Amino acid sequence: MQCPYCDHEDTKVIDSRLSEAKDAIRRRRECLACGKRFTTYERREPLRLMVLKRDGRREPFDREKLRAGLEKACAKQRVTGEQIDLIVDQIEAELRERRRHEVTSRRIGDMVLARLRRLDMVAYLRFASVYRQYTDVDQFRSELLRLAGSGMSKGG
Repeated sequence: MQCPYCDHEDTKVIDSRLSEAKDAIRRRRECLACGKRFTTYERREPLRLMVLKRDGRREPFDREKLRAGLEKACAKQRVTGEQIDLIVDQIEAELRERRRHEVTSRRIGDMVLARLRRLDMVAYLRFASVYRQYTDVDQFRSELLRLAGSGMSKGG
């Protein structure tokens, strides 16, 4: 570790302990050249979650992008910002708990649809129309019939 005072490369650790927030290891170091002491923190790097897109591209998971999609689907519905935040938090937590570095956009879309289906059917249909790339009214009709057949009629 390089000394911040004299830029010397050789230092020794004289004390290590868990930080107050318990999210890092606090190390007290002493420079072997100038004798000055300084503190460093060692933190675990968060797992970088990558999303595999339909076209094969990979991009970092972006919770704001997920939130924006949910906001569009839930526009003018009785869905609060807190409910949207909760869905985003739940999905991100579930993805990180899997301890995999990569997830498909399809998996994320399915997770969103499952939650929207329980929350608001209009928002569900809006999201499904983009996610499943509906191109005509017959696809909407089929989805509505499927939902009606399952007894789902909440929201809207």
